[in-house]
Amino acid sequence: MKVRKGDALLVVDIQHDFLPGGSLAVNEADQVIPVLNACIRLFREKHLPVLACRDWHPPDHSSFRENGGPWPPHCIAGTHGAEFSGLLELPNDTPVFSKGTIREKEAYSAFDGTELDAALKKMGIDRLFIGGLTTDYCVKNSVLDAKRRGYESVVLLDATKAVNLSPDDGKNALESMKTAGAMLITREKLE
Repeated sequence: MKVRKGDALLVVDIQHDFLPGGSLAVNEADQVIPVLNACIRLFREKHLPVLACRDWHPPDHSSFRENGGPWPPHCIAGTHGAEFSGLLELPNDTPVFSKGTIREKEAYSAFDGTELDAALKKMGIDRLFIGGLTTDYCVKNSVLDAKRRGYESVVLLDATKAVNLSPDDGKNALESMKTAGAMLITREKLE
């Protein structure tokens, strides 16, 4: 699949708290970083936009267990855990969209409560390539929201990992994205 004008790459939540040693570490999450770096290089070589999103929670966010949510505290705004991995080769001019910033509202999708849609429209983007963490939450919800907004969506299979609270969550997430019309490919299929 050739990348072309109108394409953009969205890197989802490559933050310390989701990586090994983090407060909400995802199994083998660090393995997606070299794949994403290769995608970032490809998009930059072709002069195509690279964008990123991140969890950026207040310290008392409603998704945290002590506030009745399902998760341990993670990606608290301004902390080391919320920073992007230093191994991720995000260009300095990458637009970053922060989600989950409102205490009372969970936001798994990169579109939820952000200016991502407006930014993509302004750039003339019609096809979005998406990779990052996690397959079954933020990647899935971002892909489904992209499809609802009319963007062609391509999931980078080898650039995403699942939380898998239940063993088949990642597999089911991929199936729901495919059913919604997203394409599923690996990095090696891109040129």
